[in-house]
Amino acid sequence: MRPLKVLSLFDGIGAARIAFDRLDIPVEYYASEIDTHCIQVSTENYPDIIQLGDVKDWNTWDLSEVDMLIGGTPCQGFSYASPLMLNFTDPRSSLFFDFVNIKKALKPKHFLMENVRMKAEWEDVISQYLQAAPIEINSNLVSAQNRRRLYWSDTPLVHPKDLNITWGDIRQNDCADEPIDEKYFFTEKTHAWVEKHISWNPQKTLRTWGDHEKCQMIEASHGKGVSGQRFFGIEEERGLRYITPLECERAQTIPDNYTASVAKTRRYSMIGNSFTVDVIKDILEQIFINPRKMLEWV
Repeated sequence: MRPLKVLSLFDGIGAARIAFDRLDIPVEYYASEIDTHCIQVSTENYPDIIQLGDVKDWNTWDLSEVDMLIGGTPCQGFSYASPLMLNFTDPRSSLFFDFVNIKKALKPKHFLMENVRMKAEWEDVISQYLQAAPIEINSNLVSAQNRRRLYWSDTPLVHPKDLNITWGDIRQNDCADEPIDEKYFFTEKTHAWVEKHISWNPQKTLRTWGDHEKCQMIEASHGKGVSGQRFFGIEEERGLRYITPLECERAQTIPDNYTASVAKTRRYSMIGNSFTVDVIKDILEQIFINPRKMLEWV
C-alpha cells in the first residue's frame, strides 16, 4: 500500500497527522505552517512531516497532485465570538482563498475544510467556492467539550457516534498536588472576581459568564467544557482552578503531553486553535476506510 499524499494547510501542531496515525493510514505528509512553536511540537512528535512554510508562497512549492487536502483556515474573522464580526476582508479569513487556489491547482482527490459557525452569507460563499455544503459537528460527540464547527468535504459526511465522554473522564486528578505558585489555582482576589461575574445555570452543573461563555466552570465529574475559551474545574478542597494543559489536550483528544515541550501559555493557545483529533479521525475514516475508497490510493 503506497502512502497517502496529504497536504495540510494551516497545519498547527499536526492534529490531522495524529488522526491518520490513529487510523493506521500511511501518509506522505506535507504541512504549511508559520508558527515556529507549532512547528516545533509537530516535528518533535512526527519528524517525517515535510514542512513547506508560508501558505502565501504555495506557488513556489515543489508539489504535484495530492490525494488529500485538509485545512482549517484561521477563524477569528468569522467567529461569533469575535467582537468585530469581520468576514472575508479580514486578512486572517482571506486565507480561505489560498485554500481555494491550491485546491484548483493541485486537484486533490479529496478535501476537508473546517471552520467556525458563521453568518449564513459567509457560509454560503465558502460553500459556493468549494462546491459542497457543510455539516456541523459538535466535538462533544467524541470528547468532553462543546465545540461546534463546520466541515466541508467532497464526501457526504455523517455525525460521529456519541461516545458519552464527560469532564470526569478527562479530569487530571493530581492537580491538588500542584503548588499555588504554579497558577493553576485561583488567588483569593481572582476567586472574588469570578464569584461576582459568574452565576449558576439552572442545572447547577455549569457556571457561565457572558453571552459567548468565555468563562465556564465545571463540577468535578459532570458536564462538558467549551474548548478555545477559558474554563475551569472545581476543586472542592482548594477552591477553583484553571483547566490544565493536559486536560486541554484531552478535551481536544490530543495525546497526553503532546505539547509539553513548549511553555504553558503557548500550549493553551495552540491546543485551542487545533482540530479535535477524533472528529477528524471519524471524518477521514468515512472518506478512506472502505473498499471503494481504498482502491483509489493503494
